[in-house]
Amino acid sequence: MTIYHLSTECYPVAKVGGLADVVGALPKYQNKIKGVDSKVVMPWYNKSFIYNHEFDIVFDGFIHQGPNMLQVQVLKEKTNVLGFELFMVKIPGLLDRENPYGYADENFQFIAFQHGVLHWLSAMEIRLDVLHCHDYHTGLVPFMTEHCAEFAFLKGVKTIGTIHNGEYQGNMNWEMAKYIPSFDYYKWGLLDWKGQINPLAAMIKCCNAFTTVSEGYLEELFISFRGLESLVRQEFGKAYGIINGIDTEVWNPETDPMLDFNYNITNALEQKKKNKEKICKEYNLKPELPLFAFIGRFAGEKGADLLPDMVWRSIKQSYGALNIIILGSGDPYIENKLKEYDTTYTNFALDLGYKEQLSHKIYASADFLLMPSRVEPCGLNQMYSMRYGTIPVVRYTGGLKDTVADISTGGAGLNFAFPGVDDMIHAMNRALSLYNQKEIMKDLIHANMSFDFAWEKSAEKYLKLYSNS
Repeated sequence: MTIYHLSTECYPVAKVGGLADVVGALPKYQNKIKGVDSKVVMPWYNKSFIYNHEFDIVFDGFIHQGPNMLQVQVLKEKTNVLGFELFMVKIPGLLDRENPYGYADENFQFIAFQHGVLHWLSAMEIRLDVLHCHDYHTGLVPFMTEHCAEFAFLKGVKTIGTIHNGEYQGNMNWEMAKYIPSFDYYKWGLLDWKGQINPLAAMIKCCNAFTTVSEGYLEELFISFRGLESLVRQEFGKAYGIINGIDTEVWNPETDPMLDFNYNITNALEQKKKNKEKICKEYNLKPELPLFAFIGRFAGEKGADLLPDMVWRSIKQSYGALNIIILGSGDPYIENKLKEYDTTYTNFALDLGYKEQLSHKIYASADFLLMPSRVEPCGLNQMYSMRYGTIPVVRYTGGLKDTVADISTGGAGLNFAFPGVDDMIHAMNRALSLYNQKEIMKDLIHANMSFDFAWEKSAEKYLKLYSNS
């Protein structure tokens, strides 16, 4: 079975969020299954990965988008260093940029990517079994393969869509239709949702099957999906929730090269303490105190707007009996408020930006990981933290409720129900109480490190879905 994963992100080439981690791991684990050939196709970016690896040009052609003629090059990484064949699509002026997102012409950019991929596959007569489309950036592909004459060669190829985050749908005005390859206009309803082209809605309507990245998140979409609730209910017969895994080869505290002190389940207490002492020294924190951490984007869906009040109140109410470290960036107000507290409180440390190595160090050092998410389709951070023996303190939503059971129900984490500072601090107070119960903490660390979040089971579920769709 030949599968092409289409995505705007793939770790370690280009990463903004969890999408990159999934696309960088799932194909690798699928390729460990006999008879599977899983590949990744993504846009070309001017990133360090590009300059540290060699590529062959496997296709060079042109596409017409409206009045524009665009050169399309497809380059393949030579060594399959990621565990799968990696193809990158380069279009001068559109798909040769520094970052995946944040450009004024994003809609045109993503249409060009999808058009370029399908043009390459059609022109080279590459007949595959499955096109696996990740998020709205590739959401027009199921429509194009079936209804655009230019891609008649690909008609009938199975298309699977995965919704990593339904908050982003890619809505665009109908004037953008002129850039989509020619199609029978009477099919316009497959692209439309409430008077606009909605790529995510089009993907749901046109694909053979679609998945969400956890069963809990699929349930939530039936009642909260930014206007697509009725559509997902209508198409529920081809909807599946498949929890993400994590790459246990990358996220392994025993072999992780980014850690100062490696460890396994047998020496976790001793070695985590050393990692904690090291990071506390670097950030002028007190290693004898419990260390809480937050890692992620400063966005409302992540509950990051709660962080400033949480820092202020938790330090005041505990009389400084805890440490907090935050790694992330985003909303300027949140950044500025946290900067202010960074200079005010000796128990608080802030590091702005996305820093992969530091995130690994924090997972290995922290006692508790905070995830106050309003929306969390799957969540990977809680799995990383558990893998590294760090106890997750999470809001009970989406994939978090699928992966983190509360200690009161026999689980190894702490849950809170409402995305508010009061509920969050209540959960943190429970954590502070646990911290002083050394045997319970030891058992929780060992329990967390024993959980199996590897990709093998989920990879098998995807293959079964491909075969049965």
